[in-house]
Amino acid sequence: MTTPNRLLPFAPRRAVQVLAAVGAAALLVTGCGSDSDKGSDKKSDNAAESGGGTRTVKDATGTAVKVPANPKRIVTLTQEDLDAVLALGVKPVGITNGQGLSKPPAYLADKVKGINVVGNLLQPVMDKVVAAKPDLILAGDMQDEQMLKQLREITPATLVTMAPTDDWKLSFRGIGNALNKMNETNKVIGDYEAKAKKAGEGLGDNKGAEVSIVRWNPDGPSWMEKKQFASGVALDMGLKRPKAQDKDGNAHTPALSLEKINEIDGDWLFLSTLTSDGEKALKDVQEKPAYKDLGAVKKNHAVTVDGSVWSTRGGPIASTVVVDDIVKALK
Repeated sequence: MTTPNRLLPFAPRRAVQVLAAVGAAALLVTGCGSDSDKGSDKKSDNAAESGGGTRTVKDATGTAVKVPANPKRIVTLTQEDLDAVLALGVKPVGITNGQGLSKPPAYLADKVKGINVVGNLLQPVMDKVVAAKPDLILAGDMQDEQMLKQLREITPATLVTMAPTDDWKLSFRGIGNALNKMNETNKVIGDYEAKAKKAGEGLGDNKGAEVSIVRWNPDGPSWMEKKQFASGVALDMGLKRPKAQDKDGNAHTPALSLEKINEIDGDWLFLSTLTSDGEKALKDVQEKPAYKDLGAVKKNHAVTVDGSVWSTRGGPIASTVVVDDIVKALK
């Protein structure tokens, strides 16, 4: 799986697993229980050393996993997992680079100084993971069964934290449960929802405006569906999507040609890129008449934002960044 396509639905070979994903993700929140078995297996040593024994939770695939009651050495394999644990006040011992990046995402840079990078997004270097001595690995939406097997040999406490249809709040609740921090998790979500509502109500003439959310790829723009992360944040603020983009789903469209560029128009246009090729393609098209004729462009309502925040699966910290970006532009 290549990182730019993480928003797309999973492949057919995962169809059976996907059918159970929503229920399984809910079990990630509710399906835990105490477990007095502290584990005699040698692979459970790290969990036992964390203190407090183990708990059993179900991950986003419905797999029951024993995790430390109070994990101390967490490795995150996606920026969404990283965002979540940082929001809960936990500093992991190993992280991966951001989506489409060769370094951690910029919006988290000041929070991850000194933390070892163990690979790229969903592409961990196993020796580096071993060296981190994790007692819990958060594996995002990992689909590679062979890689999951290797990770579980490092620690059986390896969780897939995202199912295809999960929004960031559901995934975050699952991670909060795995970390035994549900009270903190619910507070973070409550604080975010209050912030989003208040911010949306304070937009003046732009309250309820139609916002277009677009990622520019090397071969053209893709607009985000309503349940995609940044779109969900906009809806939480009481904003709307343009009629052409008012479609359910948590992915994005195929890249559009210039002949269909009117689909990305709106009262406001938020543009992001994930690669240098995408950034170049955006700069090139901004000189073309088809782009200059967009209503948002004519009104000077086209705003460039960070793709490593806006074009991802999202998390609690990223959600507040999106709120702040929208307020800065519209207010």
